[in-house]
Amino acid sequence: MDTGFGWVEIRGERFDHDIILHADKRVTKRKKKKSRDYKGMYGHTPLSEHELELLDAEEPEVVFVGTGQYGDLTLTPGAKQVLSRYSVVLRPTPEILGEIEHEQRRFVAVIHVTC
Repeated sequence: MDTGFGWVEIRGERFDHDIILHADKRVTKRKKKKSRDYKGMYGHTPLSEHELELLDAEEPEVVFVGTGQYGDLTLTPGAKQVLSRYSVVLRPTPEILGEIEHEQRRFVAVIHVTC
């Protein structure tokens, strides 16, 4: 796994957008549209509770949130409330990738690739 501003590489595949690593090992594009209504309040699209609805179905033991190359992804109060029900690792994306590589528990990861 590797990352730089605006991209992340997972299992040899490069993504030029935010991604979700699912508990079943699938990789999908982060659906930021669900959080766009908050953009005006935060100056950019934060991570909101609407994007985290998938956690109930996936039942992860731990949730990783890669907050971007510089750690600037904001979480809404609703997102913080949802995440409070899980074991959470919240760090800049480069740090998160190092932890994910060695993770043995069932996890979901939200990976932000810019700020």
